[in-house]
Amino acid sequence: MKDNFNRIERLPPYIFGEINKLKAKLRNNGKDIIDFGMGNPDMPTPKHIREKLKEVTDKPGTGRYSVSKGIPGLRKAQAKYYQKRFGVKLNPDSEVIVTLGSKEGLANLAQAISTPGDIIISPNPSYPIHPYGFIIAGASLRHLQTMKNGVFDPEIYLERLDRSIRNSTPSPVALIVSFPSNPTAQVVDLNFYKEIVKMALKYNVYVLSDLAYAEIYFDKKPPPSILQVNRAKEIAVEFTSMSKTYAMAGWRIGFAVGNKKLIEALTKIKSYLDYGAYTPVQVAAATALNGPQTCVSIIRATYESRRDVLVESMSRSGWEIPSPSASMFAWAPIPKKYQNKGSLKFAKDLMIKADVAVSPGIAFGEYGEGFVRIGLVENEQRIRQAAKNVRNLKL
Repeated sequence: MKDNFNRIERLPPYIFGEINKLKAKLRNNGKDIIDFGMGNPDMPTPKHIREKLKEVTDKPGTGRYSVSKGIPGLRKAQAKYYQKRFGVKLNPDSEVIVTLGSKEGLANLAQAISTPGDIIISPNPSYPIHPYGFIIAGASLRHLQTMKNGVFDPEIYLERLDRSIRNSTPSPVALIVSFPSNPTAQVVDLNFYKEIVKMALKYNVYVLSDLAYAEIYFDKKPPPSILQVNRAKEIAVEFTSMSKTYAMAGWRIGFAVGNKKLIEALTKIKSYLDYGAYTPVQVAAATALNGPQTCVSIIRATYESRRDVLVESMSRSGWEIPSPSASMFAWAPIPKKYQNKGSLKFAKDLMIKADVAVSPGIAFGEYGEGFVRIGLVENEQRIRQAAKNVRNLKL
């Protein structure tokens, strides 16, 4: 039998797998690894959300198939959230769909809107599903470098984007934007989105916006939505997630909202692939959106406090880390001692010599080299201990 897995073979080696293998080996040898590698929330899901799940689970019929596009109550709750948070009106029937997390939504939309030979413009570095969801779908990528000298410059980015679109043959089907960014924690303002929308309308390109960290922001500066821009819904769809906002990562609830054609395409392909999340989970998610938001403020404050402890304590250990404005990550340049060795070598040495796990920047694309991503997923005591351990590397 001939194995012809061309799309899978286009995927690069999974660097995270190499890191995870080393981490498992060290833990099996009794090492206490302080793990900043995965953006996996460690805080409990707020009690009132968990209580609603328990309540609905005991009702008759809740174990039956749910609704692929999401129960009406949850879609209405998401539309209400966008109206309150961004001043954006959404039709819950035609402009909102519930996904099994933003990752699944992005991957399935890639399947729905692209065919082999189509061109997609993806940021680099980027969250892996952004480019690889389209690679799996058979599309071709144009990687757009998002940073210059380690800093995001909106003007340079927009110049590169315009040039990339004009020089692509055939013309791109879509471009991906993600702010606050995973992995780089970059943020943008509404003026940036206005330029993106203007360009997308000019060149007739769809925009896929990943806004998973809409509520994990610091210094009282909430990030905007691209849908706040006039005419954005003509070309844009936006993904959000319950995972970080409410510490519900394992619940797998996210949303796609915006352009009706893209929502319709995603709805159609999902109707063939799944029956939606477990109904009690969806009801509990609606309770989260409709209920008191004090829990969100507490979660946000926890991440902000951890950020401050990380930056301060690592600085005392000789590692200067820029303070992120949003997301649950810090994007840290590797120390000068390792600049010729690379981010993967640095990440391995951190684990072996300091019992600290991070994600090497190269795992997020070639332009991520020279950095590591640090997840704010350990408590403050563990963060301080990690900083003390880092001194073993004599940076």
